[in-house]
Amino acid sequence: MKERGFTLVELAIVLVIIGIILGAILKGQELINNAKMKRFYNQYKEQVAAFYTYYDRYGKFPGDDNLATSRWSGTEDGDGDGLIDGGFEWRCTDTNGDESCVAWEHLRLAGIITGSGRTNPQNAYGGAISVAYGTLHGTSANWVGFQNIPKDVAQSIDTQYDDGRYYSGSIRGNTYYSGSGTVYLYFRL
Repeated sequence: MKERGFTLVELAIVLVIIGIILGAILKGQELINNAKMKRFYNQYKEQVAAFYTYYDRYGKFPGDDNLATSRWSGTEDGDGDGLIDGGFEWRCTDTNGDESCVAWEHLRLAGIITGSGRTNPQNAYGGAISVAYGTLHGTSANWVGFQNIPKDVAQSIDTQYDDGRYYSGSIRGNTYYSGSGTVYLYFRL
């Protein structure tokens, strides 16, 4: 009995099919990564819109609003100085009275964002979103911060929408974008 193996043509066809499948998988992964990056950037725009909607409605930033208790009982007033004080809080709780945590409660009480209490919203990469007045690489302002953003994503966002440098512009990272790992990415409010 004569044994028969695969011909060179049959092996070539199998390799082409495997290549097509791998190409489709890699392209699919790229589409998923791009969609997640777009979702993240849209979250930033949503946060800015929420803060300025509140500002348009009440004349103060949420958290900094010194008249919030006249509208809603059970919350706290800010000092009304235009600065969202308290530092970047990444684990806000309902007992945290910093303006940076109370801001989330004010936005929720105003019906601008969903949820209840002072807990931080989460970003597309699983980290918290925070807001505070602070100084980043020499510039003092109110900033919206995003925790645990992959460095390649942060660099891509900064390059596409700002100057591409982690230490300048309206988008800033807490460290270099090169290498692996994550950064905290901040957008000027």
